[in-house]
Amino acid sequence: MANTAKARVLGAELRELRKQAGLTVRRLEERLSMSRSTISRIERGDKVPGAEDIGALLAIFSVTGDRRTELIEAAKEADQPNWVEIGGPGIPRQLSALLEFEREATRISDLSLVRVPGLLQTADYARAVFRAGGVPPEQVEMLVAIRMGRREVLTRPAPVRYLALIDEAVLRRPVGGSAVMADQLRHIVKMAELENVTVQVIPFEFGAHIGQDGSHLLLEFAKADPIVHLEHRRSGQFLDELKDTTEFLGLTANLSAQAMNAERSAEVIRSCADLLEG
Repeated sequence: MANTAKARVLGAELRELRKQAGLTVRRLEERLSMSRSTISRIERGDKVPGAEDIGALLAIFSVTGDRRTELIEAAKEADQPNWVEIGGPGIPRQLSALLEFEREATRISDLSLVRVPGLLQTADYARAVFRAGGVPPEQVEMLVAIRMGRREVLTRPAPVRYLALIDEAVLRRPVGGSAVMADQLRHIVKMAELENVTVQVIPFEFGAHIGQDGSHLLLEFAKADPIVHLEHRRSGQFLDELKDTTEFLGLTANLSAQAMNAERSAEVIRSCADLLEG
């Protein structure tokens, strides 16, 4: 059984291609020497298709050119755990993977030490982050739109349960200027009023703490193992082996138990907004 991050993303991509081709799993089974259960396992990421199978699937889906090459190469590596990619900001395939995992997750926990978590960002704040990060001007609005679209998982019917652990330094850094930052802080408080959203502040008085080695995004699923996403300027990594993700589960629970509770956190965030507007 694969069920690595790569296998799960490949499966989701093949499922989407099947739907775009107007095929049900039953109709696809009729055109392949492959059972419905095998097709379902591939689309869930529980099984990696071999070279012959991936070739047959892509032929039926009429996938050609660079896209075909990309998916065939992805299938060759899909059983390898802990997916690492190095490139420019916004690595396309890992960004698509993150969007898929966020849609499928039942619980997301986000430890943020540097900036406001992506799922809580306003458009103006995100725009300021991308511009300061050196993103080419022609790509900024596209990335802002994607980031705003990600927030849907918090407000859709049956929304994901979301925990944001935010270092106090994030609240004090006026990204985009005072007005943009104050609006951003007010937005965090508003989102924290949702039943499925919990925001906790890690105060300066903590000093050193267990989460200070870096930000992380922990995604938990109803019928699959957790995945941890780590992101840096020119690299991204998905951790999917239990020996790795279990440590992040414990770290997140530990920090949540020690951080300010939701009510006190909201008071601190409002206070920071008041100072910016004062």
